[in-house]
Amino acid sequence: MKEKIITKSNNNLLTFAHKNKLKYKNSKPYSHLVIKNFFDNDFLDKIVKEFPDLSKIKTSINYDNKNEVKFANNNKKIFKKNTKSLFQYLNSYQFINFMQILTSIEEKLLPDNLLSGGGLHEIKKGGMLKVHTDFNKHPFKNLDRRINVLIYLNKKWKNNYKGHLELWNKDMNKCVKRILPTFNTMVIFSTNDFTNHGHPNFLKCPKTTSRKSLATYYFSKGRPKKEILKVYKKNRTEFKNRIGINDDVIIKKEYIKNIFRNLKIYQSIKNFEKKYIRTGNSNRKRKK
Repeated sequence: MKEKIITKSNNNLLTFAHKNKLKYKNSKPYSHLVIKNFFDNDFLDKIVKEFPDLSKIKTSINYDNKNEVKFANNNKKIFKKNTKSLFQYLNSYQFINFMQILTSIEEKLLPDNLLSGGGLHEIKKGGMLKVHTDFNKHPFKNLDRRINVLIYLNKKWKNNYKGHLELWNKDMNKCVKRILPTFNTMVIFSTNDFTNHGHPNFLKCPKTTSRKSLATYYFSKGRPKKEILKVYKKNRTEFKNRIGINDDVIIKKEYIKNIFRNLKIYQSIKNFEKKYIRTGNSNRKRKK
């Protein structure tokens, strides 16, 4: 690529991946890595300047409920030149091969050119995203979601603004790590039915700013059984109550439906639907 996207010190991605793969694997509460200044500052600064006010874009999804208050947009038609270049890089063989080594995932990692659930994310003052586990299957393909990559774009972000990415343990009784969403911070982490994360505290930033990030996810055909709950739940974000906070989130109880979801015939029908019926068009207004 002609554009200088990553810093010179990170040009040898394979060396970086091999050097950090044990750190990634052994990080708590689950495999992850926080990388500062991975991207060229000047390049990322151009993306900040390109970043639109998502609340004013018609194709943005407006999440506004007890579990999440935020805006998201994965419509590439609104992406400017440098933003498109970055997502192309994140979906390139070079970057995916880097993550394959870094994460030690045996199954072949696959990019998602649809940016399902990803793209541009923005949270304004008073917004939040409660602790959750992500949808574990691709919405339109029979693929398993394995890796999240988040890139933060927030300059001069203060600690008292809140908005930390919180990584919680499996039992949801402890926040193990809090990551401030500062400019040029990239977080890569494994995602499965037990990787609880979010930024549950209401943002206290000025009205003139917002918490901006880029997100893209990676998939594989199949995954280890230990990463899956025994109950075959609906493929959606599962929000979790934090310890000591009553009624923190809205949790849908679907005991009877989950019994049917455990049946192979049900799973076969859903896979058929993904392959032949769904269109992959996720750009729509949404307000719960």
